Amino acid sequence: MQGPLSGIVVLDLSRALAGPHCAQMLGDLGAHVIKVEHPEGDESRGWGPPFVGPGHDISTYFLAANRNKRSITVDMKSDEGRHLVERLVRQSDVLVENFRTGVLDRLGFPVERLHELNPRLVILSITGFGHDGPEGGRPGYDQIAQGEAGLMSLTGPSPDEPYRVGASIADLLAGIHGAYGVAAALYERERTGRGTVVRTSLLASVVGVHSYHGTAWTVGGKVPEAGGNHHASIAPYGAFRCADGMIQLAVANEGQWRKAAGLLGIDAEQPRYATNRDRFAHRDELIADIEKALAVHDRGHWLAALAELGVPAGAIRSIDEVYAWDQVRSQGLVVTVDHPVLGPIELPGPPLRFEGSDSGEGLTSGDGGEGHTPPPGLGQDTAAVLAWLAERERRA
Repeated sequence: MQGPLSGIVVLDLSRALAGPHCAQMLGDLGAHVIKVEHPEGDESRGWGPPFVGPGHDISTYFLAANRNKRSITVDMKSDEGRHLVERLVRQSDVLVENFRTGVLDRLGFPVERLHELNPRLVILSITGFGHDGPEGGRPGYDQIAQGEAGLMSLTGPSPDEPYRVGASIADLLAGIHGAYGVAAALYERERTGRGTVVRTSLLASVVGVHSYHGTAWTVGGKVPEAGGNHHASIAPYGAFRCADGMIQLAVANEGQWRKAAGLLGIDAEQPRYATNRDRFAHRDELIADIEKALAVHDRGHWLAALAELGVPAGAIRSIDEVYAWDQVRSQGLVVTVDHPVLGPIELPGPPLRFEGSDSGEGLTSGDGGEGHTPPPGLGQDTAAVLAWLAERERRA
């Protein structure tokens, strides 16, 4: 089965994480992705530990964001390099870049020039804080964006201890938002016949997922604060200690509350706990009562009992436990690729599956065939891409 973006050519000029994650998602959907790297390579090739391989020089960070791509090396500061990029732009459907504002212009490729070369080109530009505005030129890195966009103020054990989210969530969200923007722009192109520019940023991507935290302030006038492992609006909803560790409990409606309370020996109808508003107002007391009840049995006992009642609950798994979990593997969230140096390796898989796919891995490779291709070595596909480009130009 070919992916839904089969036949789409993506020119990936990005590096590090946000742009490469976006281009990888497009490759997962079947697009043909050409990763353009400067001769020293994407800087994430040097990010670690861990490093793997015989020379301990292959970054697992790089492996996370570059499957289903072909790599060529181009010096975009040289006349020869710029000419090659011009040729590639003419044959591409999408260009992904995450340079600082103005850098692509200085390299000779402002938006006007790109659309002069290819009026149907969809251009995705990812920046740190936006392409314009009073701070549009600021460099953006994930942790800085998490802090500036308010996410760290919502994360951690208390308002006095802001924490960064463990994953590089600003980068990853920018990549995800960029990919869906590209998909929408390609759809629009079918109607207009012309490409457009899609812009997002690390700042926009985090503010864009504030959700009820945002409206708590914009509508309710309340500044949300970090509340540890418990929900800002629902109780009980969070992590609770039992005899041998912690479990998570998520009671989202009154029916679930009555079932959970009955199991735990708590009076569900008492005034303190009768409604979600009451329970939230007495949350500290509620947590103490729940943990007192949970302390008499281990996690396995409570997870089984809660599952039998249909009350949402779960374990807190380590990363190795997640990838060993049968449910994760059943959803195509682990894929195997044959790396030219490392041999068969497992990578985190794409989060989308399409009905009709005959592969448990969910989606197809960037070349439209079954399976996924490994992240490329630096410049390994230069000759093949040049041959492909010459053939495309000959047919044009």
